[in-house]
Amino acid sequence: MASTLVSSSPKLLSHSSIPKLSIRRNLVAPAVVSSLPEKISTNRSFVNSLLVLCASVALSVSFFVTDVDSASAFVVKTPRKLQSDELATVRLFQENTPSVVYITNLAVRQDAFTLDVLEVPQGSGSGFVWDTQGHIVTNYHVIRGASDLKVTLADQTAYDAKVIGFDQDKDVAVLRIDAPKDKLRPIPIGVSADLLVGQKVYAIGNPFGLDHTLTTGVISGLRREISSAATGRPIQDVIQTDAAINPGNSGGPLLDSSGNLIGINTAIYSPSGASSGVGFSIPVDTVSGIVDQLVKFGKVTRPILGIKFAPDQSVEQLGVSGVLVLDAPPNGPAGKAGLQSTKRDAYGRLILGDIITSINGKKVSNGSDLYRILDQCKVGDKVTIEVLRGDHLEKVPVVLEPKPDES
Repeated sequence: MASTLVSSSPKLLSHSSIPKLSIRRNLVAPAVVSSLPEKISTNRSFVNSLLVLCASVALSVSFFVTDVDSASAFVVKTPRKLQSDELATVRLFQENTPSVVYITNLAVRQDAFTLDVLEVPQGSGSGFVWDTQGHIVTNYHVIRGASDLKVTLADQTAYDAKVIGFDQDKDVAVLRIDAPKDKLRPIPIGVSADLLVGQKVYAIGNPFGLDHTLTTGVISGLRREISSAATGRPIQDVIQTDAAINPGNSGGPLLDSSGNLIGINTAIYSPSGASSGVGFSIPVDTVSGIVDQLVKFGKVTRPILGIKFAPDQSVEQLGVSGVLVLDAPPNGPAGKAGLQSTKRDAYGRLILGDIITSINGKKVSNGSDLYRILDQCKVGDKVTIEVLRGDHLEKVPVVLEPKPDES
């Protein structure tokens, strides 16, 4: 066995070739043995002191060489870790911010002293890119009364904007800018018909001039109704949210958790004018149809009856339910069909006109009901209007006509 080990390991020596040593405990003098631990301890102390000195010098040098605060020098920084929902929110903001724009409303003013004509900002709001052709969607009240409009993209480049068309009744407007296609990031269009109360929503806008601000919340109500600021006509199926919406957010997008557009932020309910947790957005299903018409035709062809009617409170005081016709011009749809206006006789007594009680069998109790039914009709539709004329009911067929062009 020994020969085998030697052959496999040539460096090993045979047992006979190893010199024999006899070790005795008294080989070293006792005095020398006792002094060894002291020398070893002294050497260790010297080495430890040297190490501490080197560490102190290195640390002092680092304070002068690096521009680091003395307190932060002792802090070990770890990478920031975000929760999954935080990461999703950050990603949503980063992906959709390039689609949101800042709109400045400029008005012409004359200087009282020099009489020079100047363009001054009279308001601002938000908007978003609709397509790569440069169409920008916002609220009508954001651009109302403007002599010129400026649109600022996310990269801070500003462009003059041209008004393509607007719908005062639904508070929607479409602008256009001449910007390179690579700078235009259209926002993803979603659906508002299947929204649920409690669903998370995100609003991006420019409140108080602070560009690209994100607020979050939930859908707190559906199928609300608000009135257009321009015409007073009701806007149905409005989304209510508790996401903070402040002045300057108007026209900005309301997004779902997937980053898809579900509405346009348009109004808040607040006595003070600041966000009070009740904001309203026009649903994207309503906006899409309006924008398509404005892009193609520059206007919205909405059917009308061609009447002026009394305030709802006046009709209630008469003890009846319906819409009282104050005026039906003879060249309008209602006038052509024979609806009668309110007037005075030769003695100055008031003679009430027709009171509309239903359209196509759908009850009409007030002006909102009338608008809601007309919104479901198209230009050229023939509707049957039931009116209270005197003390009896009559049915009158009317052909709906388009709304006249607005300047």
